Amino acid sequence: MRKLLAAVLCLAATATGCGATVESSDDAKSTAVTLTNCGRKVTYDKVPERVVTNDVGITELMFALGLEDRMAGFAMPDDKGDMTGVPWKDGYDKVKWLSKDQLTKENVLDAKGDFVFAGWNYGFRDDNGFTPDALKKLGIPSYLLTESCRNGRTKTSRGIMPPLDALYADLTNLGKLFGVEKRAATLIAGFKKQVAAVAAQAPAKKPKVFLYDSGQDQPFTSGRWATPDEIISKAGGVNVMHDVDDSWTTVGWESVVERNPDVIVICDYGDMSAEQKKKFLLSYGPLRGVSAVKHKRIFVLDYVDLVESPRNPAAIARLGTYLRSVS
Repeated sequence: MRKLLAAVLCLAATATGCGATVESSDDAKSTAVTLTNCGRKVTYDKVPERVVTNDVGITELMFALGLEDRMAGFAMPDDKGDMTGVPWKDGYDKVKWLSKDQLTKENVLDAKGDFVFAGWNYGFRDDNGFTPDALKKLGIPSYLLTESCRNGRTKTSRGIMPPLDALYADLTNLGKLFGVEKRAATLIAGFKKQVAAVAAQAPAKKPKVFLYDSGQDQPFTSGRWATPDEIISKAGGVNVMHDVDDSWTTVGWESVVERNPDVIVICDYGDMSAEQKKKFLLSYGPLRGVSAVKHKRIFVLDYVDLVESPRNPAAIARLGTYLRSVS
């Protein structure tokens, strides 16, 4: 698998620096904490000590806050990139990899987990019975990734706030719950500064960008509430699917052709490599007249860059550099 560049990823942690010493989570007080999560007030009776997480972005939110000592393990497919070069390598070395599939109740119970941090379609699913309500019946509290919050527009549509606001909301909440509020605030301030610096260099004419996750009959992409929407906009582009009132969702190829993106961003993960995805896009007949395909303007970002994670600001910087080069 392709290695993720440590130098780029360290940029995402500029607020504290790789390996920086910050307040210890051991100082967290064992008192009840009330947070707003997905629009609901939730009270946690104590500071979790054996957290189980699902997926790479969620796991790295814990690592970025220095909370690996509070973790019992994580579930993550092994197609999300090489973890050896990340700034939070120590976290991956210290915390147990429980499953290379979706998180299950059995994983949580076997790990003696006392808290689950996951999200809808980021571990929690109705069809397999692994839900916050199911965990609650077992006496295990949970926290939902804000990018994944269901919004009530349909039974499955997600997203309740701009994606970077979702990132900052989760860092703030986790900081409060685990008693590392200063570290959370420092991370957020650094991320905002980094994002603002990229946005300030945005080209006058913003290129239209389509995010391609997967799918050949129909593409899976990002609406306005998934992280790529703001990665694209803060980098100086316009997400051609910004009007889609959902997060990660399926659209039709005809809508891609109609909106004629100048650039396509590939989400690199899964059984189909980024190079294979690129080859498909360049050879797919209906797209032959699309500007991005005609000019071969295709840029690749990793899965973890494009879901809510502490790598989002660095991804904005990388895409911003590319968009300025083609504008």
